[in-house]
Amino acid sequence: MKIEVLGSSAGGGLPQFNCNCNNCKGYREGKKTIKRRTQSSITLSEDGINWVLFNASPDILEQIHNSPFLQPQSLRESKIKAIVFIDAQIDHTTGLLSLREGTPFDVYCTKEVNEELNTSYPIFKMLKNWNGGGVKYNQIIPNKEKFNIPIMPNHEFYALSLISNAPPYSLYRDKPRNGDNIGIVIINKKTKKRLFYIPGLGVLEKHIIEEMSKADILLIEGTLWTNDEMIKGKFSSKLGTDMGHVPLNGENGLIKVLDTLSKPRKILIHINNTNPILDESTKEFKELSSHGIEVSYDGMSLEI
Repeated sequence: MKIEVLGSSAGGGLPQFNCNCNNCKGYREGKKTIKRRTQSSITLSEDGINWVLFNASPDILEQIHNSPFLQPQSLRESKIKAIVFIDAQIDHTTGLLSLREGTPFDVYCTKEVNEELNTSYPIFKMLKNWNGGGVKYNQIIPNKEKFNIPIMPNHEFYALSLISNAPPYSLYRDKPRNGDNIGIVIINKKTKKRLFYIPGLGVLEKHIIEEMSKADILLIEGTLWTNDEMIKGKFSSKLGTDMGHVPLNGENGLIKVLDTLSKPRKILIHINNTNPILDESTKEFKELSSHGIEVSYDGMSLEI
Protein backbone atom coordinates (compact mmCIF):
# COMPACT_ATOMS: atom_id res chain seq x y z
CA MET A 1 0.00 0.00 0.00
CA LYS A 2 1.29 3.40 -1.03
CA ILE A 3 0.49 6.27 1.34
CA GLU A 4 0.98 9.89 0.29
CA VAL A 5 0.52 12.81 2.69
CA LEU A 6 -1.10 15.57 0.63
CA GLY A 7 -1.65 17.97 3.52
CA SER A 8 -0.19 17.84 7.03
CA SER A 9 -1.66 20.95 8.69
CA ALA A 10 -4.85 21.57 10.62
CA GLY A 11 -7.47 24.02 9.35
CA GLY A 12 -6.02 27.16 7.80
CA GLY A 13 -2.69 25.62 6.80
CA LEU A 14 0.68 27.25 7.31
CA PRO A 15 0.94 30.13 6.86
CA GLN A 16 -2.69 30.82 7.74
CA PHE A 17 -3.87 33.88 5.84
CA ASN A 18 -4.82 35.93 8.93
CA CYS A 19 -2.24 34.62 11.39
CA ASN A 20 1.08 36.11 12.46
CA CYS A 21 2.05 33.51 15.06
CA ASN A 22 5.73 32.60 15.36
CA ASN A 23 5.44 29.87 12.73
CA CYS A 24 3.44 31.85 10.15
CA LYS A 25 5.63 34.90 10.61
CA GLY A 26 8.78 32.81 10.48
CA TYR A 27 7.75 31.11 7.26
CA ARG A 28 6.90 34.44 5.59
CA GLU A 29 10.30 35.77 6.63
CA GLY A 30 12.02 32.80 5.01
CA LYS A 31 12.97 30.74 8.07
CA LYS A 32 14.36 27.49 6.66
CA THR A 33 13.25 25.31 9.58
CA ILE A 34 9.53 25.94 8.87
CA LYS A 35 7.77 24.26 5.92
CA ARG A 36 4.73 25.39 3.93
CA ARG A 37 1.81 23.12 4.84
CA THR A 38 -1.64 22.63 3.37
CA GLN A 39 -4.72 21.33 5.18
CA SER A 40 -4.93 17.72 6.30
CA SER A 41 -5.44 14.95 3.74
CA ILE A 42 -3.85 11.68 2.65
CA THR A 43 -4.31 9.38 -0.33
CA LEU A 44 -3.76 5.62 -0.67
CA SER A 45 -3.19 3.29 -3.60
CA GLU A 46 -2.61 -0.38 -4.25
CA ASP A 47 -1.26 0.02 -7.78
CA GLY A 48 0.09 3.59 -7.85
CA ILE A 49 -2.46 4.50 -10.54
CA ASN A 50 -5.86 4.57 -8.83
CA TRP A 51 -6.12 6.45 -5.55
CA VAL A 52 -8.47 6.68 -2.56
CA LEU A 53 -8.57 10.18 -1.09
CA PHE A 54 -9.04 10.57 2.66
CA ASN A 55 -10.65 13.97 3.22
CA ALA A 56 -10.98 16.60 0.50
CA SER A 57 -9.08 19.59 1.81
CA PRO A 58 -9.88 23.14 0.64
CA ASP A 59 -6.30 22.98 -0.70
CA ILE A 60 -6.97 19.93 -2.91
CA LEU A 61 -6.13 21.69 -6.20
CA GLU A 62 -2.74 22.81 -4.87
CA GLN A 63 -2.17 19.30 -3.52
CA ILE A 64 -2.93 17.73 -6.92
CA HIS A 65 -0.66 20.28 -8.59
CA ASN A 66 2.13 19.17 -6.23
CA SER A 67 1.42 15.45 -6.84
CA PRO A 68 2.11 14.31 -10.45
CA PHE A 69 0.71 10.84 -9.68
CA LEU A 70 -2.75 12.44 -9.26
CA GLN A 71 -2.63 14.38 -12.52
CA PRO A 72 -4.51 13.24 -15.67
CA GLN A 73 -2.73 11.38 -18.47
CA SER A 74 -5.63 11.25 -20.93
CA LEU A 75 -7.81 14.12 -22.14
CA ARG A 76 -10.13 14.09 -19.12
CA GLU A 77 -9.68 11.79 -16.14
CA SER A 78 -9.28 11.73 -12.39
CA LYS A 79 -6.82 9.46 -10.63
CA ILE A 80 -8.99 9.85 -7.50
CA LYS A 81 -11.48 6.98 -7.70
CA ALA A 82 -13.02 7.14 -4.21
CA ILE A 83 -13.17 9.55 -1.28
CA VAL A 84 -13.42 8.71 2.43
CA PHE A 85 -14.57 11.39 4.89
CA ILE A 86 -13.65 10.85 8.52
CA ASP A 87 -15.85 13.75 9.67
CA ALA A 88 -17.80 16.69 8.22
CA GLN A 89 -15.37 19.46 9.15
CA ILE A 90 -15.02 22.28 6.61
CA ASP A 91 -11.26 21.70 6.33
CA HIS A 92 -11.87 18.03 5.45
CA THR A 93 -14.76 18.34 2.99
CA THR A 94 -14.77 21.68 1.12
CA GLY A 95 -12.30 20.48 -1.51
CA LEU A 96 -15.04 18.24 -2.91
CA LEU A 97 -16.55 21.36 -4.52
CA SER A 98 -13.29 21.97 -6.39
CA LEU A 99 -13.42 18.40 -7.71
CA ARG A 100 -16.92 18.82 -9.15
CA GLU A 101 -15.83 18.36 -12.79
CA GLY A 102 -14.66 14.86 -11.85
CA THR A 103 -17.97 13.65 -10.48
CA PRO A 104 -19.52 11.23 -9.85
CA PHE A 105 -17.30 10.07 -6.99
CA ASP A 106 -17.78 7.04 -4.79
CA VAL A 107 -17.94 8.59 -1.33
CA TYR A 108 -17.61 6.67 1.94
CA CYS A 109 -18.72 8.16 5.27
CA THR A 110 -21.00 7.51 8.23
CA LYS A 111 -24.71 8.33 8.09
CA GLU A 112 -24.09 11.20 10.52
CA VAL A 113 -21.54 12.80 8.19
CA ASN A 114 -23.79 12.13 5.21
CA GLU A 115 -26.62 13.91 7.03
CA GLU A 116 -24.46 16.97 7.77
CA LEU A 117 -23.26 17.16 4.16
CA ASN A 118 -26.84 17.07 2.88
CA THR A 119 -28.36 19.50 5.41
CA SER A 120 -26.28 21.81 7.64
CA TYR A 121 -23.46 22.06 5.07
CA PRO A 122 -25.14 20.62 1.97
CA ILE A 123 -22.23 20.14 -0.42
CA PHE A 124 -23.51 16.69 -1.44
CA LYS A 125 -26.82 18.24 -2.41
CA MET A 126 -25.07 21.11 -4.22
CA LEU A 127 -23.22 18.62 -6.46
CA LYS A 128 -26.32 16.79 -7.69
CA ASN A 129 -26.43 18.87 -10.87
CA TRP A 130 -22.96 17.74 -11.96
CA ASN A 131 -22.09 14.55 -13.84
CA GLY A 132 -24.01 11.52 -12.66
CA GLY A 133 -25.51 13.17 -9.62
CA GLY A 134 -22.32 14.28 -7.89
CA VAL A 135 -21.61 11.56 -5.33
CA LYS A 136 -22.46 7.91 -4.88
CA TYR A 137 -22.85 7.44 -1.15
CA ASN A 138 -21.51 4.33 0.60
CA GLN A 139 -22.29 4.06 4.31
CA ILE A 140 -19.56 3.36 6.84
CA ILE A 141 -20.83 1.70 10.02
CA PRO A 142 -18.20 2.25 12.73
CA ASN A 143 -17.28 -0.41 15.28
CA LYS A 144 -19.30 -3.10 13.47
CA GLU A 145 -18.47 -3.89 9.87
CA LYS A 146 -15.31 -4.01 7.81
CA PHE A 147 -15.82 -2.61 4.34
CA ASN A 148 -14.09 -2.80 0.98
CA ILE A 149 -13.25 -0.25 -1.69
CA PRO A 150 -13.18 -1.89 -5.14
CA ILE A 151 -9.98 -0.22 -6.42
CA MET A 152 -8.08 -1.62 -3.41
CA PRO A 153 -9.24 -5.26 -3.51
CA ASN A 154 -6.34 -6.55 -1.41
CA HIS A 155 -7.17 -4.29 1.51
CA GLU A 156 -10.01 -4.06 3.98
CA PHE A 157 -11.13 -1.02 5.93
CA TYR A 158 -12.50 -0.69 9.44
CA ALA A 159 -13.84 2.41 11.18
CA LEU A 160 -13.86 3.21 14.88
CA SER A 161 -15.97 5.99 16.35
CA LEU A 162 -13.99 8.61 18.26
CA ILE A 163 -14.83 11.08 20.99
CA SER A 164 -14.08 14.44 19.40
CA ASN A 165 -16.50 17.22 18.40
CA ALA A 166 -18.95 18.02 15.64
CA PRO A 167 -18.15 20.93 13.28
CA PRO A 168 -18.75 24.49 14.53
CA TYR A 169 -21.63 24.89 12.04
CA SER A 170 -23.36 21.70 13.23
CA LEU A 171 -26.47 21.40 15.37
CA TYR A 172 -24.47 18.78 17.28
CA ARG A 173 -21.52 21.02 18.20
CA ASP A 174 -20.48 20.20 21.80
CA LYS A 175 -22.90 17.23 21.79
CA PRO A 176 -21.44 14.95 19.09
CA ARG A 177 -23.00 11.64 18.11
CA ASN A 178 -21.32 8.30 17.47
CA GLY A 179 -20.34 8.55 13.83
CA ASP A 180 -19.58 12.28 13.77
CA ASN A 181 -15.88 11.42 14.04
CA ILE A 182 -14.10 8.23 13.06
CA GLY A 183 -10.63 6.81 12.70
CA ILE A 184 -9.89 4.36 9.90
CA VAL A 185 -7.85 1.16 10.04
CA ILE A 186 -6.61 -0.15 6.68
CA ILE A 187 -5.38 -3.76 6.62
CA ASN A 188 -3.44 -5.50 3.86
CA LYS A 189 -5.20 -8.87 3.52
CA LYS A 190 -2.02 -10.62 2.41
CA THR A 191 0.64 -9.20 4.72
CA LYS A 192 -1.70 -8.17 7.58
CA LYS A 193 0.16 -4.83 7.79
CA ARG A 194 -2.00 -2.08 9.25
CA LEU A 195 -2.32 1.69 8.91
CA PHE A 196 -4.36 3.58 11.51
CA TYR A 197 -5.37 7.07 10.39
CA ILE A 198 -6.70 9.36 13.15
CA PRO A 199 -6.37 13.06 12.25
CA GLY A 200 -8.84 14.17 14.92
CA LEU A 201 -8.99 12.74 18.45
CA GLY A 202 -10.42 14.29 21.58
CA VAL A 203 -10.19 11.46 24.14
CA LEU A 204 -7.71 8.58 24.43
CA GLU A 205 -10.14 5.71 25.03
CA LYS A 206 -8.87 2.24 25.88
CA HIS A 207 -10.10 0.57 22.68
CA ILE A 208 -8.47 3.28 20.56
CA ILE A 209 -5.13 2.82 22.34
CA GLU A 210 -5.43 -0.95 21.80
CA GLU A 211 -5.97 -0.39 18.09
CA MET A 212 -3.05 2.05 17.99
CA SER A 213 -0.79 -0.64 19.45
CA LYS A 214 -1.58 -3.01 16.53
CA ALA A 215 -0.69 -0.54 13.79
CA ASP A 216 2.45 -0.71 11.68
CA ILE A 217 2.03 2.96 10.79
CA LEU A 218 0.09 5.35 13.00
CA LEU A 219 -0.88 8.68 11.40
CA ILE A 220 -2.33 10.49 14.35
CA GLU A 221 -3.61 13.86 15.53
CA GLY A 222 -0.89 16.33 16.48
CA THR A 223 -2.94 19.53 16.49
CA LEU A 224 -1.68 21.24 19.65
CA TRP A 225 1.38 21.00 21.87
CA THR A 226 -0.47 21.96 25.06
CA ASN A 227 -4.16 22.00 25.89
CA ASP A 228 -4.16 25.76 26.55
CA GLU A 229 -1.98 26.69 23.56
CA MET A 230 -4.72 28.67 21.79
CA ILE A 231 -5.67 30.53 24.96
CA LYS A 232 -2.11 31.44 25.96
CA GLY A 233 -1.37 32.68 22.46
CA LYS A 234 -4.61 34.72 22.45
CA PHE A 235 -5.86 32.91 19.34
CA SER A 236 -8.99 31.43 20.98
CA SER A 237 -10.82 31.18 24.27
CA LYS A 238 -11.07 27.38 24.05
CA LEU A 239 -8.94 24.51 25.25
CA GLY A 240 -7.81 21.95 22.71
CA THR A 241 -10.03 19.30 24.28
CA ASP A 242 -13.03 21.64 23.92
CA MET A 243 -12.39 21.64 20.18
CA GLY A 244 -11.96 17.86 20.09
CA HIS A 245 -8.14 17.66 20.09
CA VAL A 246 -6.05 15.85 22.68
CA PRO A 247 -2.77 17.77 23.28
CA LEU A 248 0.65 16.27 22.76
CA ASN A 249 2.32 17.40 25.99
CA GLY A 250 1.20 17.31 29.61
CA GLU A 251 0.06 14.75 32.15
CA ASN A 252 -2.72 13.39 29.93
CA GLY A 253 -1.00 14.15 26.65
CA LEU A 254 -0.58 11.95 23.61
CA ILE A 255 3.21 11.64 23.95
CA LYS A 256 2.87 9.64 27.17
CA VAL A 257 0.55 7.17 25.46
CA LEU A 258 2.72 6.90 22.35
CA ASP A 259 5.68 6.08 24.58
CA THR A 260 3.88 2.89 25.64
CA LEU A 261 3.52 1.63 22.05
CA SER A 262 6.47 -0.35 20.68
CA LYS A 263 5.15 -1.56 17.30
CA PRO A 264 3.95 1.37 15.20
CA ARG A 265 5.88 4.01 13.36
CA LYS A 266 4.41 7.11 15.02
CA ILE A 267 3.73 10.07 12.75
CA LEU A 268 1.79 13.22 13.62
CA ILE A 269 -0.63 14.85 11.18
CA HIS A 270 -3.28 17.63 11.33
CA ILE A 271 -0.89 20.02 13.11
CA ASN A 272 -2.06 23.52 13.91
CA ASN A 273 0.01 26.44 12.63
CA THR A 274 0.57 27.61 16.25
CA ASN A 275 2.20 24.33 17.33
CA PRO A 276 5.93 24.87 18.04
CA ILE A 277 6.81 21.43 16.63
CA LEU A 278 6.36 22.89 13.13
CA ASP A 279 9.63 24.76 13.60
CA GLU A 280 12.39 22.14 13.47
CA SER A 281 14.73 24.38 15.49
CA THR A 282 12.54 24.36 18.63
CA LYS A 283 13.04 22.36 21.79
CA GLU A 284 9.53 20.92 21.31
CA PHE A 285 10.45 19.45 17.92
CA LYS A 286 13.64 18.00 19.39
CA GLU A 287 11.69 16.56 22.31
CA LEU A 288 9.39 14.73 19.88
CA SER A 289 12.41 13.28 18.10
CA SER A 290 13.77 12.00 21.40
CA HIS A 291 10.53 10.03 21.80
CA GLY A 292 10.79 8.54 18.31
CA ILE A 293 7.80 10.53 17.05
CA GLU A 294 7.84 12.00 13.55
CA VAL A 295 6.10 15.06 12.13
CA SER A 296 4.47 14.50 8.75
CA TYR A 297 4.91 17.01 5.95
CA ASP A 298 3.26 17.70 2.60
CA GLY A 299 4.67 15.26 0.06
CA MET A 300 5.69 12.62 2.60
CA SER A 301 5.61 9.14 1.03
CA LEU A 302 5.12 5.93 3.01
CA GLU A 303 4.62 2.31 2.07
CA ILE A 304 3.62 -0.86 3.89
